[in-house]
Amino acid sequence: METKKKDIRALSKEQLRDFFIAQGDKAFRGNQVYEWLWSKSVHSFEDMTNISIETRKMLEDHFTINHIEVDQLQRSSDGTIKNAVRLHDNLIVESVLIPAKNRTTACVSSQVGCSLDCKFCATARLKRMRNLNPDEIYDQVVAIDRESKLYYNRPLTNIVFMGMGEPLMNYNNVLKAIDKITSPEGLGMSPKRIVVSTSGVPKMIKKMADENVKFKLAVSLHSAIDEVRTSIMPFNATFPLKDLREALEYWYAKTKNRITYEYVVWKGINDQRKDVQALIDFCKFAPSKVNLIEYNPIDDGAFQQADSKALDMYVSMLEENHITVTVRRSRGKDIDAACGQLANKSS
Repeated sequence: METKKKDIRALSKEQLRDFFIAQGDKAFRGNQVYEWLWSKSVHSFEDMTNISIETRKMLEDHFTINHIEVDQLQRSSDGTIKNAVRLHDNLIVESVLIPAKNRTTACVSSQVGCSLDCKFCATARLKRMRNLNPDEIYDQVVAIDRESKLYYNRPLTNIVFMGMGEPLMNYNNVLKAIDKITSPEGLGMSPKRIVVSTSGVPKMIKKMADENVKFKLAVSLHSAIDEVRTSIMPFNATFPLKDLREALEYWYAKTKNRITYEYVVWKGINDQRKDVQALIDFCKFAPSKVNLIEYNPIDDGAFQQADSKALDMYVSMLEENHITVTVRRSRGKDIDAACGQLANKSS
C-alpha cells in the first residue's frame, strides 16, 4: 500500500535544512526549497529550476505540494472577482478580490463552512467541514495578488479575514498564515494592512492581545443588546456581550489599537433608537469605528435591509457621540461575492 506523502509546506525552514543534511546534502538546499515554496509560490518540484533534476526527483518521492486551484473565477460588473478555490481534497472555499481606486483587498476564507450559526449568513448554513491549513490560506492571498497584477496592474495592498469561517476558531493556522504573509521570506506584507474579523470569541481575543499581534481587529457585532444579538447570532448565548466587551477592553489595554465594529441594520430587528443607543454605550470604553454594512439577501427574505431613515439615524447619533462611522456599500452582489453571501454555489 502506498504511504501518503507529507505536504512539504508543513515543514519549517529548519526542518527542511535538517532533511537535506539527513539525505547527505548541504543545509542551504533547504533554504532554496523554502524560497521556492513561499516567496515564489511554486506548485511543483519541477519548477525549482536551480535545483538538480535528481534532487527534484528525490523531493517528489518524499513529499507533495497540496496547492489550491482556482476552480472558477467570476467577475462582477463592479470589478469584484470571486474565486471558487478547490483544495487538495476537492473541498471548495471562496475568496474575493475587491478593487478600489488606490487599493486592492483580498477577502479570504479560514474554514470550509463555518463553526458558528449566524442566521443571516449563507456560509453559516454550510456545516464546518474542516479548518484550512496555513498554506491554503496563504495560497488564496497569492492567487488574488496575481489576479490584481493581471487585471488591475498593481499588487494586492490589503487583506481581510472576512470570507468563509470564523478565523478565531482556526486560531493557530490563521496566525501561522499571517506570519508567512508578513514575513520577508513570504509576501512581505505589513500586518497593519491585515484585518481579522471575528464574530466574537472572548478567550481568543485575549489570547491575541497576549501574543502582541500587529494586525487589526474587527468584530461582527450587529447588536449591542443581548437578546437581539442572540436571536440573530445564537452563539451569543455562549459568548454574551459582557464577556465580549471585557475581552475587547483587554485587547485595547494591551494593544492600544482601535476596534472596528461591523454592523448590519435590518428592518424590524435592530433599526430602533434603542438599538443605536446600546451600540453607542458599547463603543464608549475604547476608541472605535463602526462600519454600517449594506445587507445582502440570501434568498429566504427573513432579513431585509433597513430603510435609509434608520441608517441616517445610526449615522447622526454615532457622529453626535464622536464615534467614527462609515456606510459601506457592498461589492460583487451580482456574483454572490458580497458580505454574507459566500456559500459555494459553484460547487
